[in-house]
Amino acid sequence: MTWQAHYTAGILVLLIAALVWRRIGADVAFLCALAALLLAGVLEPVEAVRGFANPAVITVGLLYVVALGLRETGGMTTITRRLLGRPKSLRMAQLRLLTPVAALSAFVNNTPVVAMFLPVLSGWAQRNNLNASRLFMPLSFAAMLGGACTLIGTSTNLVVNELLIEHANNGAAGLMQPMGMFTLAKVGLPALLIGLAYMILTGRRLLPADARQTPVSEDPRRYTVWMRVEPGSRIIGRTIEQAGLRQLRGLFLSEIERKDERLVAVSPEHVLRADDRLCFVGVVESVVELQQIQGLVPDTDQIEKLSSTRPDRRLIEAVVSEASPLVRKSVRQGAFRTRYNAVIIAVHRAGERIKGKIGDIVLRPGDTLLLEGPAGFAEQHRNSSAFYLVSELNVPASPRWGRAWVAILILAGLVAAIALRPEQVMTAALCAAMLMIVTRCCTGTQARQVIDWQVLIVIGAAFGIARAMENTHLASAIADTVLGWTVSMDMRGMLAGVYLVTVLLTSVMTNNAAAALIFPIAFRFATDHGQPFLPFAVCIAIGASAAFATPVGYQTNMMVMGPGGYGWGDFLRFGGPLTVLVGIVCILLAPLAYGG
Repeated sequence: MTWQAHYTAGILVLLIAALVWRRIGADVAFLCALAALLLAGVLEPVEAVRGFANPAVITVGLLYVVALGLRETGGMTTITRRLLGRPKSLRMAQLRLLTPVAALSAFVNNTPVVAMFLPVLSGWAQRNNLNASRLFMPLSFAAMLGGACTLIGTSTNLVVNELLIEHANNGAAGLMQPMGMFTLAKVGLPALLIGLAYMILTGRRLLPADARQTPVSEDPRRYTVWMRVEPGSRIIGRTIEQAGLRQLRGLFLSEIERKDERLVAVSPEHVLRADDRLCFVGVVESVVELQQIQGLVPDTDQIEKLSSTRPDRRLIEAVVSEASPLVRKSVRQGAFRTRYNAVIIAVHRAGERIKGKIGDIVLRPGDTLLLEGPAGFAEQHRNSSAFYLVSELNVPASPRWGRAWVAILILAGLVAAIALRPEQVMTAALCAAMLMIVTRCCTGTQARQVIDWQVLIVIGAAFGIARAMENTHLASAIADTVLGWTVSMDMRGMLAGVYLVTVLLTSVMTNNAAAALIFPIAFRFATDHGQPFLPFAVCIAIGASAAFATPVGYQTNMMVMGPGGYGWGDFLRFGGPLTVLVGIVCILLAPLAYGG
């Protein structure tokens, strides 16, 4: 090898070490590696930054906006609400949960899908007497498996497809062809079905039996909040239990007011009517969850004047100070809405139960207010003498329920467009993202904020590093060294080597980066031995989504680790066999499905 190849190999080793060390961000590590390659002249500036203009990088960013539109309108909740239901056993609960999660993840980025289910999963498990620790890890794994079934299911698939297109345009058109919308489904769907069967059949034995998620404090900060049943809503005519308002985690329904009637001992069979006023008492997380239930709106005369702008607002906690002009005045007398352009949803006072309407509560120093206000309220009033402490909860005040089906139709159009014209995936994603904004499924400000720039930087930089590996012929040298032991085997043995290396790389760095770095190595290895490359590309894409054995192998694994109370051993025990199963399916089916 030339000195440039040795230099690039050294930079690659340092990069992997930095990612394993985890003291600096992945985006910073990749940019440092790219800078080192530029300084040595291994890469020209145009080659180094070409990845940031790659259609795959832009498409990944646009799909964040599409997922945002579905989340802000409650579109994903609308799709899955009826599917969860009231399961009678753990296996039925897993089936009801994992099926819609996998289906959604095939068309929406995995992270927002898992994020949508996390806040409600504990409560759903509690209401159905289920062990939540046996649901969180399968939730993450189902999202990962579902994302491996379509071109847009995960950003890794887009990265691999763009590399296929790039190599085809560089003279390898006879060896490979770009993926279509459902190309991966020939292997991904069987892997998904076997993975779901594995999780449902073994979850009871391999997942921890004790629910180790953080319990609700014995003396939590409890709010009293009044909600009103909105006229024309879907919960009218349903019982308390049917509407999902019974056995809420950390929240209970204390009474109902209906005209001149007041019900204190509320039966689960009580039927809801329009304009019923419901009084709930609970912790802030549960009150936030209550805000997301379609058909319920906060019962305060302040909210009526702001109802048209509720979807653009956020929930905030603020503690009233001694110097506040609100002290010793009722909420109504203090003209809170006019003064602060915000409304008080609930009030907490040192464990004391506060009765009466929100507008009639006389505020005292130390009262904690749950507010609904504009984005940026917390920053604007953080140093105000009126409040001791102001913090914003990173959730919308209420989904845009009226636009839920608009968002779902936009997603359906995106899927149809890519299925018909897979080569125009970026164009379809751009149109879908802009439609989400134009139709007010989300705002432009929200769209700019939701994009995970760290992910995009890592992908763009990984393309540049992969180019350096090819330019210096380091990819060929690594292929001979790392995969050379599979040459004596048939094609399935070679695929096994590529799958194994991809999984190992994904376990120490991001899946997108692992796919981008292993691609040129696998490409050289396959072409040098006269093998069609598409089966190898599929193994890379699926292998990069099959890091089930460690919590750091995939972002959604980290998301469920805390709520599920898992340790590294839990992931290895439950996820290790699944990684092997998915690999076997991929290695056996890829040559049959794509030739070889």
